[in-house]
Order: sequence, then structure tokens, then C-alpha cells
Amino acid sequence: MTINKALVLSGLVVGMFASSAYADPTCTKASQDTWIPFEQAKQQVMDQGYSIKKFKTTDTGCYELYGKDAQGKRVEIYYDPTNLKVVKEEKDD
Repeated sequence: MTINKALVLSGLVVGMFASSAYADPTCTKASQDTWIPFEQAKQQVMDQGYSIKKFKTTDTGCYELYGKDAQGKRVEIYYDPTNLKVVKEEKDD
């Protein structure tokens, strides 16, 4: 493999990882001690009718839900953890 091909290939690999890391929105930069506690936030989301496959904290200051809404449609939702306002939502049609 020539040096140019190796550089292009390594650039593509780095670019793929960088783009996936920046795909999540930034929800807050507030300190975590101001966030709604994780388990309480998770319960509030379930109380709104969502079933949870995965609920996690992102590196970009969000709570992120993978699951289904009350109608059974798959959703991915990013919440501001300080107030649980939806920052970004993707739903299956």
C-alpha cells in the first residue's frame, strides 16, 4: 500500500468515527448536579407512555431514549437532563 493510500484510508476511518461522535445534539452544558436524577428522569419518561429499550447519558449532555411511544412506534429522543425538554426526536412513520 502506498503512503497516499494509507493516508486516505486512515483519514476515512478517523472521519467516520468523528462524524458519529458529533451526531448527538448538545442538550446542556450545566453541571450534572443540576440534572434531574437519572432514575427519576427514566421514570418520568415511562410515565409519559414510552417503553424503554435503552435510556442513557450521552457525552454531549443529554439523556437519550431508545424505545417505543404509546402507539408502539420506535423513537429515539434526546432530552435536556435539567428539565426533560425534548431537544431532538426521531420517530418511525
